[in-house]
Amino acid sequence: MSTRLVQGYEVVIGFETHAQLSTQSKIFSRAPTAFGAEPNTQACPVDLALPGTLPVMNRGAVERAIRFGLAVGAHVAERSVFARKNYFYPDLPKGYQISQFEIPVVQGGTVQFYLGDELKTVHLVRAHLEEDAGKSLHEDFVGMSGIDLNRAGTPLLEIVTEPDIRSSDEAVAYAKELHKIVTWIGICDGNMQEGSFRCDANVSVRKPGQPLGTRREIKNLNSFKFMQQAIDYEVRWQIEQIEDGHAIEQATVLFDPDTGETRAMRTKEDAADYRYFPDPDLPPLVIARDWVEDVRAHMNELPRVMAARFVAQYGLPEYDATTLTQSQAMAAYFEAVVQACQQPKLASNWIMGEVSRRLNSGELALAQLPVSAEQLGALITRIGDSTLSNNAGKQVFDAMWNGEAAAGQSALAQVDSLIDAKGLKQMNDSSALEAIVDGVLATNADNVAQYKAGKDKAFNALVGQVMKASKGKANPQQVNAVLKARLG
Repeated sequence: MSTRLVQGYEVVIGFETHAQLSTQSKIFSRAPTAFGAEPNTQACPVDLALPGTLPVMNRGAVERAIRFGLAVGAHVAERSVFARKNYFYPDLPKGYQISQFEIPVVQGGTVQFYLGDELKTVHLVRAHLEEDAGKSLHEDFVGMSGIDLNRAGTPLLEIVTEPDIRSSDEAVAYAKELHKIVTWIGICDGNMQEGSFRCDANVSVRKPGQPLGTRREIKNLNSFKFMQQAIDYEVRWQIEQIEDGHAIEQATVLFDPDTGETRAMRTKEDAADYRYFPDPDLPPLVIARDWVEDVRAHMNELPRVMAARFVAQYGLPEYDATTLTQSQAMAAYFEAVVQACQQPKLASNWIMGEVSRRLNSGELALAQLPVSAEQLGALITRIGDSTLSNNAGKQVFDAMWNGEAAAGQSALAQVDSLIDAKGLKQMNDSSALEAIVDGVLATNADNVAQYKAGKDKAFNALVGQVMKASKGKANPQQVNAVLKARLG
């Protein structure tokens, strides 16, 4: 949904995102956090709150929370407090979750992103540290459920927004930008399939100017595709309910990707239902300013800052700069290619075009790309100096992709060898080109007459004939210039 009004209703969305922090051990114990271990092999007595055990704060989790706060321009609290959030599910071994409530570690902040050409800003309420629960397993059991407590105690940063989002398109764009931030700064691996980045969308609708409507929370959205489908369905459902005279009841709902529908799981709790109180086993979390400044000093360049630099330093359009900073790996690859060829726009075109197409079709990560930045830079150098046409360049790229480049040579020598071996060197001899053009004009009198009668398509036909006669080696710009000169 790209419009701000749907059937006369305004859509209002707020997000709660659980980012699993990339520590090797849990938030209050030394138990490992590795994914995929045998069930119930990674839950220690501390995670289970067995008698005689006490939680101890994981410094790495705090450092990652600081990093996030700095990345979004938030206030990192010098003093924050942990609380017990009381509820009773089979996969919550303590009967409570250690979280933060009244005083979170990260307060405020913004996430900015482009939706089309429009810069959007979503304001954050908070980001707080907490422990994850275990997991209930239903698929492999008949008439019962299994409980895997490996995930219990895994460190999470819960990131909560204001209800600033007004469409499913905007929601997905926000989630993608947040995903980019947490992976870029290295606090979360962002693996949505494994549950490392889980989004809950609070959705309500209202007539313009009216108070906020009753929200329903769509839990555990683990793909951007399902996120958009779930929000769109929920918006339509709520509008239909209201139009039919029914009141919306606050609830937690799940999205079923098989049916494309949301369904209520339980009525939604409010804060009072959780009976928060300060955890007596954990002192307040105190963060020295020196620590915050040390983290700031070691932060890498943030994606929006880098994108702005790409525009200023390399003269790229905003779209190119934003696309190239989707990941640190792609941004680093781009800058290495530019260093090799000194042609940033051509480098951008190739990376966003041929390189991305090949990676997507092969379902490959950038780290698996068989063409090095130096090789692509050398290829672009030869396109830039008119040794090679762009189309012929794709043939050289194919050869490098398939491992045909000779070992032991420089990247430029490898490209030159492939150009020679495949006979792809572009024709730049003006006298030879003029002879080909003259021959084409002599044998295509009808096209010449049509062009002189004002039919531009006839000119394109003549260009095609010249390229065919030169076996694709003629420089297209030179072909155009010589033809226009000959035709007057």
